[in-house]
Amino acid sequence: MSERVTLAGQSAGEEAAAVRQLVPACPERPAGFAGSLAGGLLLTARPRQWIKNLLVVAAPAAAGQLGSGRTVLQLALVFVLFTAAAAAVYLLNDARDAPADRAHPHKCRRPVAAGTVPVPVAYAVGGLLAPAAVAGAAWLCNAATAALIGGYVLVQIAYCVLLKRVLVVDLAVVTAGFVMRAMCGGLALGIPLSRWFLLTAGFGALFMVAAKRYSEALLMGEGEGGTRTLLREYTVGYLRFVWQLAAGVAVLTYCLWALEGRAGDAASLCRQLSMVPLILAVLRYAVFADRGAAGAPEDVVLKDRPLAVTALCWGLLYGLSVAGL
Repeated sequence: MSERVTLAGQSAGEEAAAVRQLVPACPERPAGFAGSLAGGLLLTARPRQWIKNLLVVAAPAAAGQLGSGRTVLQLALVFVLFTAAAAAVYLLNDARDAPADRAHPHKCRRPVAAGTVPVPVAYAVGGLLAPAAVAGAAWLCNAATAALIGGYVLVQIAYCVLLKRVLVVDLAVVTAGFVMRAMCGGLALGIPLSRWFLLTAGFGALFMVAAKRYSEALLMGEGEGGTRTLLREYTVGYLRFVWQLAAGVAVLTYCLWALEGRAGDAASLCRQLSMVPLILAVLRYAVFADRGAAGAPEDVVLKDRPLAVTALCWGLLYGLSVAGL
């Protein structure tokens, strides 16, 4: 058994040297498009993570404001702007963490760590994308949207540099990233954000974030955080408590919203019925979280058929309630 190495407080280079003793060598650089500069930049932007940015439609959908082509085009624009902002953060993060990533058995395949994208290029492209996304939001949307996207970039950079090493704050920052996505579409269209929407979105995001951390902790073993240093500080029991608490509060706030409608109203009935698939979806996702198989939330949501069907049923009932049918 390898001797446990404490990584907290070390620089990226020192962290890489420590982790290199624990993991196997990385495979060779990829060839073809994935090995080109353009392909490397695209992969560094994490296309698989773009699905998270679809949350920009959450507030307009909750308000029933998806009926016009102008709204759809505006939301598509917000999606592109938020994707650009997130890509900037990924580029800056990978450039900063390149020495440590080269020592990781999986992260060493990232284009910046593998040398496909030079570190200065990653810094330059990330440094251009971030202000471009903010300026584009100010010009094409409004000041509130620009402020939100700018705040997202600053908070995420602070997370990459420092906050990901602070207990509990790291969970809060990642959760805030999801909530900001959910708020962005509403701000761009001038839609008021209800307290129930914000509470459900916030605790739902915390549920998935904590479940992911819990799965990583189970996979690596308690106290063995690999290159995610802070996992050494969390216990499996604490992370289980967090995702269970967050799931409970998210369900509670959603149910309180659903029960607000007038008795006998058709829309209110659909709202109340939507509680059933929502609760089933949370319970289904919790199965994967409890097994430690929720380390990639997008894979769980997209690949589990019963969960997908349950989510579609919820979407249908929710849509009917918003439409007033």
